[in-house]
Amino acid sequence: MASLRVALLGCGVVGTEVARLLHEHADDLAARAGARLELAGIAVRRVGRDRSITGVDPGLFTTDARALAERDDVDLVVEVIGGIEPARGLLLAAMERGASVVTANKALLAEDGVTLHTAAEKHGVDLYYEAAVAGAIPLLRPLRESLAGDRIKRVLGIVNGTTNYVLDRMDSEGSSFAEALEEAQSLGYAEADPTADIEGFDAAAKAAILAGIAFHSPVVAADVHREGIADVTSADVASAKAMNAVVKLLAICELSPDGQGVGVRVHPAMLPRTHPLASVRGAYNAVFVEAEAAGRLMFYGPGAGGVPTASAVLGDLVTAARNRIGDAVGPRGSWYADRQVRPMGETVTRYHISLDVDDRPGVLAAVAAVFAEHDVSIETVRQRSEGPDDAELVVVTHQATDDALAATVEGLTRLDTVRAVLSVMRVEGE
Repeated sequence: MASLRVALLGCGVVGTEVARLLHEHADDLAARAGARLELAGIAVRRVGRDRSITGVDPGLFTTDARALAERDDVDLVVEVIGGIEPARGLLLAAMERGASVVTANKALLAEDGVTLHTAAEKHGVDLYYEAAVAGAIPLLRPLRESLAGDRIKRVLGIVNGTTNYVLDRMDSEGSSFAEALEEAQSLGYAEADPTADIEGFDAAAKAAILAGIAFHSPVVAADVHREGIADVTSADVASAKAMNAVVKLLAICELSPDGQGVGVRVHPAMLPRTHPLASVRGAYNAVFVEAEAAGRLMFYGPGAGGVPTASAVLGDLVTAARNRIGDAVGPRGSWYADRQVRPMGETVTRYHISLDVDDRPGVLAAVAAVFAEHDVSIETVRQRSEGPDDAELVVVTHQATDDALAATVEGLTRLDTVRAVLSVMRVEGE
């Protein structure tokens, strides 16, 4: 049987599992790929660390990632270093020399995926990155290949396990945000510094990748409207429960009605409990796809972790190996549509608004007048007395542009009868 040489760049949580599975499942992988996948070397920061769990010959570890990526006898390069540089330079060097590439680097793909795709096309090699979004869940290949004959209209997803765990604990156990986050950290679901997850940066990078594939247009992380979950309160979660909904951090990619633009956003939203995504618990991920012909599809599974992510990496590696043996290349990153990303203000959505108001005649009329002024229709209103002269007013709107809804909220703050805008959250999933 023929052999293909593999360079592994990085041996952290994911890289260790990739190396171990390459070693332990060598025969099975060879049968599936049509060639033995032999490790040519593994680039690490420090050679002396104990990595015996991988089963790999210690002599294969090196600190010279550049030399490994540029070796003439390497056919396939797997990058699990993360970050922008040196990962970008290493992958471009590998492709220039004729090696196909598999990466799990969502940050790099979301910032400069077009450059990587352009290099892959120029040099006639593969670029696969299933592991960059939603861990082990087969998602990008179905979007890029299985639905290639369809028109995708919307992608709605829970793509960050940390935030989903936190919000789930707030909903199911009544935990505060701080308590739920601390628990997530103790279980290893959240980093010591959880900023990338909590503030939505991780989800925004994944949303950019999803939108690019779904709508055949270049989208970068900076194009994504991003809001995190740090301001989500127990009161928000309770309000969602009152309307039979749950709060989730959603990545939303959607085609504009005229088909000329795309909207890409990440923010917390209230989702009806009847929606399939509402039942996604703990640190799991799920993505809901709406296509013109196929209808509604949902992809669900573990969205992170060394072993699940390594599974996706190896799936890509086997595909790239098959293409190598057959002298073929996989689907290209075609940005033929080149649709423009619409500003968030043009997005059509709904709002859930909670107000602290004076409890006296005329208040509701004044509030309704502000909505009417901005051409925003009210769907439901609930009022609860909080004291002799104090009440909480909860308004859920019909669909309107985000600009109109934001202007409505701004107008409400100027009313003498509105003491405070307690919370504002979008409502999705209907």
